[in-house]
Amino acid sequence: MALKVGDTAPAFTLPNTKREQVSLESFRGKSNVVVLFVPLAFTGVCTAEFCEISAGLGTYQNLNAEVLGISVDSPFSLGAWAEKEKITIPLLSDFNKEVSAAYGAQYEDLIGLKGVAKRSAFVIDKGGVVRFASVSDDAKVLPDFAAVKACLESLN
Repeated sequence: MALKVGDTAPAFTLPNTKREQVSLESFRGKSNVVVLFVPLAFTGVCTAEFCEISAGLGTYQNLNAEVLGISVDSPFSLGAWAEKEKITIPLLSDFNKEVSAAYGAQYEDLIGLKGVAKRSAFVIDKGGVVRFASVSDDAKVLPDFAAVKACLESLN
């Protein structure tokens, strides 16, 4: 079941593209966090989403928010994808598929692949509480980023 507004966000620590561990807890008390799950690296919709977010990263930073992109791809694939597409948001690997499952953002089966992350967006406040949650059953449907930004504005 997907997380809902008001739930405590499950803690996680995942490797980034440099295989450094990034923890949700490290942002607690410092900044809000936008967690974006995408199905798979190097796919059209996922690339467009993360390139657009990278281009507008300043907007999120001005709203006192860190943006984290997560997929079930390996850190190596995510690193190659970020380099090729000039994606500047931190990309984290949920290769073991534990975090997307904990957030209720995982397909049982997507084109024959089991446990792929659903396209999702979560805003987590400085205290670790979910303030916005969107999980799409359609991999082609992007989150409502205007609503994400409005949520962040309300937290400042």
